[in-house]
Amino acid sequence: MAASQMIVENLSKTYRVPERQAGLKAAMQSLVHRVYRDVPAVQDVSFTVAAGEMVGFIGPNGAGKTTTLKMLAGLLQPTGGDARVHGFVPWQRAPAYLRRITMVMGNKSQLMWDIPPLDTFRVLGEIYWVPRAELEETIEELSTLLGMQELLRKPARNLSLGERMKCELVAALLHRPSVLFLDEPTLGLDVSMQRRLRQFIATYNRRTGATVILTSHYMADVAELCPRVILIQTGRLLYDGPLQQLSEQLAPFKLIRLTLNRDNGSDDIAQLLPPHTEILDQANGKLTLRVARSQTSAVTGALLNTLPVVDLSVENPPLEAVIDQIYQEGSL
Repeated sequence: MAASQMIVENLSKTYRVPERQAGLKAAMQSLVHRVYRDVPAVQDVSFTVAAGEMVGFIGPNGAGKTTTLKMLAGLLQPTGGDARVHGFVPWQRAPAYLRRITMVMGNKSQLMWDIPPLDTFRVLGEIYWVPRAELEETIEELSTLLGMQELLRKPARNLSLGERMKCELVAALLHRPSVLFLDEPTLGLDVSMQRRLRQFIATYNRRTGATVILTSHYMADVAELCPRVILIQTGRLLYDGPLQQLSEQLAPFKLIRLTLNRDNGSDDIAQLLPPHTEILDQANGKLTLRVARSQTSAVTGALLNTLPVVDLSVENPPLEAVIDQIYQEGSL
């Protein structure tokens, strides 16, 4: 494994939030004596990330994902703990560090609303001290990868959400950062646009060796891009490891989907099924069976030998169901 580019040790963030009761009297009292409550957002989170690695950072709403990324990007000061990225302390906001990183947030925009993206890109190039020839080359390369040359001269206010997100990615990568913090980059996009942006992120990672930390509520983003996931809930780290291993740990079974060439009665089918199978769904000659992972091969062979199978597929349970199980139970 490559040397650790990012080292996070016991990182914590607690917000001090004002509270008051409803009503005019309580509002007036709060002017004189304000009551606060401490809200822990991130609690003792530790992990390391190697150079060039793509890691999914997942958890339910309010788990502390965005807060963690903001601390690593230098936008927030932590309450406790330490972090080093490229040897820099992020919240010290050293210019040399800020030129190495970028952060894209699906619900925030850095495009200037009334001018074309190309003008915004040139302004950002000046901010990051990118030489003009290098800037134009980068704009051409990234816009070609995203297939967005025709968008460069349209005012940002006239762009669709998907078109704006393409431009946001280009704007974030103009200075060729080596660390990408991507917070919900496909938020609100249609399935086709989500897929295109995922392909772009994967291509950028392969070409540049950039490290990517990705948060997303779309499990397709995580499954396609990130072999490793870090899962947090209520600010605490629950899991850090391969995504596939997490799925196998929590769902030690597979789904077998069958299509038969005749519609058998449920009693007949149940009698013909081999051991270690459970019928989850049956209608019009189609069945969905649940089988223990260790028995999948044996059961599949028996089904092909005993039933008039027209089509058969073996699938892992949906990743969304596995993750939802963790969110609901709050533990592994």
